[in-house]
Amino acid sequence: MSTTNRGPLAGVKVIEFGQIAAGPFAGMLFADLGADVVKVERPDVGDSMREWPPFFTNEEGEGYSSNFSSLNRNKRSVAIDFKAPDELARLQALCAQADVIVENYRPGVLAKFGLHYDQLAASNPKLVYCSISGYGQTGAYAQKGAFDVTIQAISGLMSVTGEEDGEPVKCGVPVADFVAGLYGAYSVVAAIHQAALTGKGSYIDCSMLASVLGISALQTSEYYGNGIAPKRLGSAHPRNAPYQGYHGSDKPFVIAAGNEKLWREVVDAVEQPALADDPRFQNQTLRAKHQKELVQLLQGSFIQKTAGEWLDIFDQRGVPCAPMNTFEDILQDPVVAESGLIHELQLPNQTQTMTVGYPVKLTDYTFQIYRNPPRKGEHTEDIFQEWGV
Repeated sequence: MSTTNRGPLAGVKVIEFGQIAAGPFAGMLFADLGADVVKVERPDVGDSMREWPPFFTNEEGEGYSSNFSSLNRNKRSVAIDFKAPDELARLQALCAQADVIVENYRPGVLAKFGLHYDQLAASNPKLVYCSISGYGQTGAYAQKGAFDVTIQAISGLMSVTGEEDGEPVKCGVPVADFVAGLYGAYSVVAAIHQAALTGKGSYIDCSMLASVLGISALQTSEYYGNGIAPKRLGSAHPRNAPYQGYHGSDKPFVIAAGNEKLWREVVDAVEQPALADDPRFQNQTLRAKHQKELVQLLQGSFIQKTAGEWLDIFDQRGVPCAPMNTFEDILQDPVVAESGLIHELQLPNQTQTMTVGYPVKLTDYTFQIYRNPPRKGEHTEDIFQEWGV
């Protein structure tokens, strides 16, 4: 396995103080594009996601977390005892060599060890430092603990997720963690560009709450537009119909007829020409207003054929549609396999798994896994030697 990568971020030195998801995900984005990402862990506990099952276990009984491996490929790990003065001094010197630091500790923790932006930028003025936290570094909520589910709750995301007559539910994917990692990484790349032009780095305060509100633009604008909080609609849409899940004779599927042409294709497909002249469904706004009645009318047709048959019909007519897949379904889809998105991942205990690679294609760059996810502290002395500390 190659230990170098000629990606667009090659030559950028990143130190990651990452725990669980948001920080490690941002760090992996840099590593996937070629940056030298050094994960700093404490010798005792390390990143606690190392303890998350499922585990891949070798013949000697040594396990390695599948969850941890999914967020920590292409990185190296150093183990540092923050309470040992000599080790902390070496770590501070290592930070002086970094282009980027990304961390998602609770606000104020790293400052206790001389590892905050203000403390490090004095000797490293081009440093780009990104702090990812639940609620930001200042304000009344700054010291509140945060996990993905609490941010989904406080942000309003859960209030619009679930069936209309059911309880709010969290999204099955930890969207607050990962969108904060994306916003953080995007902001770091912008700040690297600015530092190259001006010689001055940046401090980036990236909160999970603000990030979720950032991707909730349609919901926040709906509230500002009419003064009414958006509500749960299941798989339906507040301004489009038919635009949701329906049941075939065997299983559910989704269609999204988001304009007049597509609506006419649906009418023709279900062989209900009267729908085209029904005053309740004359335009998109009216169809959304009367979508419960529309669901009942369409469902009577949909139940007469299998989901696969309807998907074939709508694909031929150009109507966006999809099966309601499980992750097993989509990861076994031949189209996904042929796309090159799925990669073999070797683990440091000599076991192997599969992983979803960097999902965006760039000209003149092909994603590769050039480093296994590391053992805790595996590269401590190598890093200090290479970085000249």
